[in-house]
Amino acid sequence: MTAYGTGRFDPARVAHLSGRFAPVTEEVDEVSLAVEGELPGDLDGVYLRNGPNPRFTPIGSFLYPIDGDGMLHGVWIEGGRARYRNRFVRTPAVLAEERAGRALWGGIESMITPDEREVGPELARTFRDLPDINVVRHAGRLLALAEAACPFRMTPDLETAGRETFGGALPAGITAHPKTDPATGEMAVFCYALEPPYLTWSLIAPDGTGARGPVPVDGVDEPMMIHDMALTGRYLVLVLAPVFFAPGAAMSGGSLIDWRPEAGTRVLLIPRDGSPVREVADDAFWLWHTVNAHDEDDGTVVLEYVQWSRLSLGDPGGEPARSALVRAVLDPAAGRMRRTVLDDARVEFPRIDDRRTGTRHGRVAVAWDSGRSPDLLPGEFDALRWYDTGAPGVPSRTWHAGDLSVGEPAFAPSPGRADEDRGHWLAFATDRGDDTSWLLVFPAGEPESGPVARVRIPVRVPLGLHGNWLPSEE
Repeated sequence: MTAYGTGRFDPARVAHLSGRFAPVTEEVDEVSLAVEGELPGDLDGVYLRNGPNPRFTPIGSFLYPIDGDGMLHGVWIEGGRARYRNRFVRTPAVLAEERAGRALWGGIESMITPDEREVGPELARTFRDLPDINVVRHAGRLLALAEAACPFRMTPDLETAGRETFGGALPAGITAHPKTDPATGEMAVFCYALEPPYLTWSLIAPDGTGARGPVPVDGVDEPMMIHDMALTGRYLVLVLAPVFFAPGAAMSGGSLIDWRPEAGTRVLLIPRDGSPVREVADDAFWLWHTVNAHDEDDGTVVLEYVQWSRLSLGDPGGEPARSALVRAVLDPAAGRMRRTVLDDARVEFPRIDDRRTGTRHGRVAVAWDSGRSPDLLPGEFDALRWYDTGAPGVPSRTWHAGDLSVGEPAFAPSPGRADEDRGHWLAFATDRGDDTSWLLVFPAGEPESGPVARVRIPVRVPLGLHGNWLPSEE
């Protein structure tokens, strides 16, 4: 996770704007994709992935993975055949820049905004929307999600329908990692902001209307960055690492991000029924992504996540950040948490069978930097690994990708089957030799055996960030 500063900015020197991360500008429709192997007959739906993809060459600064316009890549699978389409998320800023034929807004750290002569009074001196992190479906709505802003609603064929405020209930938006309760259909969300209230949470009803909130969270007295959350039957679980925003420093040429390890890390347990928030605390750590969480009968909460020793966003120097897969037991009665490292490998993008959200899960899939490929950039991985975190010793299985750089895995369950081993794992991958991109399909029962099918994508899919399998039956 890398930042590139505002002084004498040269996009040609930005690693995450080149090579396998370089943006693509061509929008492609391909009705019949070449397949190596055989696509499983029970795969019927679309795999969608969103990621930062600047429409034009950035100006001012570039903060990976936050900056960049959203681009959705979709692979539709039915009857053993596959088709592909990619489309930009066309926000008002993207449309204005397309009319101008160049970038008008700078990266978020540059604070560059266009004036009225360039974009008119409605967009002048505003910050651009960045729905480039994730894509989810809820209540029949397809949503391209930003770090902390309104999502954009997309049509089934990936055209942009407009900003989504959930009937006006959430005008400030949500973050990029909402969690849907598979038992109730409610979607839990939160949002952080640069002005009070700095942190709010909400529940969105199964029909897409606002069920509760936005509810301000007490005790958050300055703007903080919180990327992900977890959900249990009782709580929203929010990890408040000591990452604070410093807009004043950014306006004077400094960093927007302020890492203060002396403040420690707090974990908030926010009851879904609106009762008082509980809190536990520990020494400082950062997390990008949670795995899952569940309630225990004794009142504790078990949270699994990928832990980082610090946040390097906005600070590429210093000691390299270390990651680990961690299980924490949160004890709200005592105000403490107990952390156990399950594996200290360099992993990220943890995923489970989403039908287990908020309850005990057995399998966790991650992308892994095995150390075999010395030319990988931060956020690039050359293997996939699957953990059985519910088993003694937390056994794991690994598939080494060779010359492929692999992205986040996502689970596609077999219709009508509840077992986590009945289904397939999907992931995009790009060949480091010839830049060809593929959708890989792994059997959930034996993923270490490698993909049963490789679908050739007609364009290179830039590495990063998040995607989901959306079955046709829903």
